[in-house]
Amino acid sequence: MIELNHRHYPIKEIGDIIQSEESIVLAQQLIDSVEKGRMFLEDFVSRAKKPIYGINTGFGSLYDVEISPDQLGQLQENLVKSHACGSGDEVRPEIVRYMLLLKILGLSKGNSGIRLETIQMLVSLYNHKITPVVFEQGSLGASGDLVPLAHLALPLLGIGKVWFDGICLDAPLALEQCNLKPISLESKEGLALLNGTQFMSAHGTFILYGLQHWLLQGDKVAALSLDAYDGRPEPFDDAVHAVRPHNGQRETAATMRILLEGSEWINQEKTHVQDPYSFRCIPQVHGASKDAIAHISSVFEIEINAITDNPTLIPDEDKIISAGNFHGQPLAINLDYLCIAVAELASISERRTYKLIGGQRGLPAYLVANPGLNSGLMIAQYTAASIVSQNKQLCTPASVDTIDSSNGQEDHVSMGANAATKALRVFENYQRVMGVEMLSAAQGTDLREGRTSPVLMEFHEAFRNSIPFIEEDIILSPEMEKSMQFLGKR
Repeated sequence: MIELNHRHYPIKEIGDIIQSEESIVLAQQLIDSVEKGRMFLEDFVSRAKKPIYGINTGFGSLYDVEISPDQLGQLQENLVKSHACGSGDEVRPEIVRYMLLLKILGLSKGNSGIRLETIQMLVSLYNHKITPVVFEQGSLGASGDLVPLAHLALPLLGIGKVWFDGICLDAPLALEQCNLKPISLESKEGLALLNGTQFMSAHGTFILYGLQHWLLQGDKVAALSLDAYDGRPEPFDDAVHAVRPHNGQRETAATMRILLEGSEWINQEKTHVQDPYSFRCIPQVHGASKDAIAHISSVFEIEINAITDNPTLIPDEDKIISAGNFHGQPLAINLDYLCIAVAELASISERRTYKLIGGQRGLPAYLVANPGLNSGLMIAQYTAASIVSQNKQLCTPASVDTIDSSNGQEDHVSMGANAATKALRVFENYQRVMGVEMLSAAQGTDLREGRTSPVLMEFHEAFRNSIPFIEEDIILSPEMEKSMQFLGKR
């Protein structure tokens, strides 16, 4: 059982909680905050002489329609139902669990006015692994992620679809199996559930958590490729990076030196004076992406620990403020930036594959015996090139677009949800391209006399335990998939 507290959660800890599959519980401090926020909301509304947006008014352009006290619960339930307009592919269940956890953290700080019963129902969904069916399309990323968060909230009311025990079924059936009963919403609760950036932030957090592993693997595969290609060591000398001391660049060069230490190949006499940029500039290119990802991570860590619904309760100042913390612009811009950072890692990876199969530096063409009779890894590089090209298309920014909604009341939107789903696609594409490079690097290593470094030999041998040397032409799709899966293992 993991106790959630009122503190700052780094991305790694969020990912670790999800990966652990342990149940969660709210610390007493959070329970007190939630109850304090609800009491404040009810007291404030009872004293208010004017309507308060979203609590006793309509929503969006209907903000000036006042709702009678006996209809406030129905107002919130209608909000959830009417906003459940998702379309397209389903969001993968693991990311929906990120959405649940981040929504729980956001609502538990006492600034949303939600009842303890409601947030505990979210906790129950998480703990029983009842995962709402959420769709990728529908959010403009501005009034929060309204549409996907509506689908996230439906099971609380005993409606909608969920995944449970590997089966997609109606929410009431899953609730019944877990002895859970649907709840009824009260004032502001539907709005608190639907407002917020948890669709965008869940996608970004999922990707950034995964990149903590994949960036390390990327350096390791690049080092193996460099050594298999008979690359030169000088571009990784700290002296050259000390005079241009970008953090990512200098750290990548240091990592490469460590990975290559003890290699028979790296320090042998070379007949070539320089390496192509895809090898020589590994520190500069990998490093630039790492620095970008570090910045993006700092933005997301602020977001996942923030209050992003609306209106915002400030109990200690006796205020309820209708503002714009739900607007996804900080995330949208950085998700577009993330697309570029990850796409560049895939791009340089594909270029290294291209060089390895080129029949240069003592390696056979396409890294196979009898080229001509065999095509070897020729077409695997085609696949990597196709994927890299798609990434370039996906790097077209979503955040520069906006479309009026809600009769012009919501007249500037972030389109951060579209940025999020394409960032996920770029991340998945990067993994596939890395799988192709790993196949090529391992093949090149086996075709060269002598030995690489002890660290890289261990890496290579572990790979060969899963994927054998390619003697002659075979169907490569399964091997590419296994290569990607090997790299993904933590």
